Amino acid sequence: QEVLGEDKLLAILKERELKIYWGTATTGKPHVAYFVPMSKIADFLKAGCEVTILFADLHAYLDNMKAPWELLELRTRYYEHVIKAMLESIGVPLDRLRFVRGTEYQLSKEYTLDVYRLSSVVTQHDAKKAGAEVVKQVEHPLLSGLLYPGLQALDEEYLKVDAQFGGVDQRKIFTFAEKYLPSLGYAKRVHLMNPMVPGLTGTKMSSSEEDSKIDLLDRKEDVKKKLKKAFCEPGNVENNGVLSFIKHVLFPLKSEFVILREEKWGGNKTYTAYEALEKDFAEQVVHPGDLKNSVEVALNKLLDPIREKFNCPELKKLSSAAYPTPSKAKPGEKGTKNSEPEDVVPSRLDIRVGKVISVEKHPDADSLYVEKIDVGEAEPRTVVSGLVHFVPKEQLQDRLVVLLCNLKPQKMRGVESQGMVLCASSVGEPRQVEPLDPPAGCCAGERVYVEGYEDGEPDEELKPKKKVFEKLQADFRVSEDCVAQWKQRNFLTKLGTVSCKSLKGGSIS
Repeated sequence: QEVLGEDKLLAILKERELKIYWGTATTGKPHVAYFVPMSKIADFLKAGCEVTILFADLHAYLDNMKAPWELLELRTRYYEHVIKAMLESIGVPLDRLRFVRGTEYQLSKEYTLDVYRLSSVVTQHDAKKAGAEVVKQVEHPLLSGLLYPGLQALDEEYLKVDAQFGGVDQRKIFTFAEKYLPSLGYAKRVHLMNPMVPGLTGTKMSSSEEDSKIDLLDRKEDVKKKLKKAFCEPGNVENNGVLSFIKHVLFPLKSEFVILREEKWGGNKTYTAYEALEKDFAEQVVHPGDLKNSVEVALNKLLDPIREKFNCPELKKLSSAAYPTPSKAKPGEKGTKNSEPEDVVPSRLDIRVGKVISVEKHPDADSLYVEKIDVGEAEPRTVVSGLVHFVPKEQLQDRLVVLLCNLKPQKMRGVESQGMVLCASSVGEPRQVEPLDPPAGCCAGERVYVEGYEDGEPDEELKPKKKVFEKLQADFRVSEDCVAQWKQRNFLTKLGTVSCKSLKGGSIS
């Protein structure tokens, strides 16, 4: 999709073959969208490039501890086997690839000293900005997440490559590397980026959102079930994960795609150009059902060799050890679906419209307000908010706000807070904060929900250890129209969308 440093790339190619690396943090299970970089790695090899694949185990730990330390070795082994199986399934010769684990060199004295050298020149602002699309974003980020972009930049030097390849979601880390590596006396590298394939729900395909992705080891019946539920409106080519998979994976591998359909609907049709298929789908010449069925057949052909390889006892054992199912509840504990991972969905949040009845400065904290907020209950809730430096007291009094009501009550400087006022925050400096605005005419206590998640029951109380809100909040954003969203789905009440006044593209916390 994009190349940074094309002039340098062409200059290198006049003298020798390009040395390039692609890295992956060994966190959640790889899914079918990984075929996008795999097919491009096949292209690099055909073009004569020297390709290194990095299993970034240390990065996996630093990314908000998504992969616990005790599971890192198992998950790295799983990734190695599954990535090799993917490459073999699309005919890539493994003997021309170099596989490296991050911890093979990232724990060395030299690398560690360079991390310290880098930390002496990188600002907190730049580190946070660089990781915004890749590292999980939370209100109070861990230091590990701020280190992440710097380590990825240093990998380019320590792997002795000319270029790094990754998804377009890595662009900020790539420009960070271009800015800071020269400050350590190291060369600026070339960066190549593949597009991000939308998931089956229409947003980015993600390991953490089960319905958005097809796992490489999913059974054929699971593939059918997920594709059947996939977002694929007749004639709609925007955010269509099924069409995108054809464009970015199936077409590059075969240079054609066959729509399978009954004779009464026109019979099979072979497309040798993706644009022709997209045009026919947009004009509703191709039906979504036929498109999904055809993708199902083509996808299973890719997955069959991987399933077969992982059918041996050794790899079955590795898979279950690297990604164990949650342990069963003890006798008397709540929960019946113990073998399934817990769904982290927006409907678990109890978000309501609130009306601010009173606002006072916190007696023991200059930056905090203590508010009484009506959320449709017998008594107003006491809520402590850090808004003193951002919102004048008179602008809060009597206004409608959006309140998260099922957090565990928490004492803040001696005053118990019974909720959180959700606000938009600017991305840059100086920081600006605006409380979210429910639609005009809303009543106190009215439910706020995320589009598509209207029917779920909120948790009675969110357990702090489960970090349900933090996981969801990582994908809260303000759109260019100033609408509050989760994964590009609008926050709504029955009267319309929740918004803010001016902070386009901001975060929500």
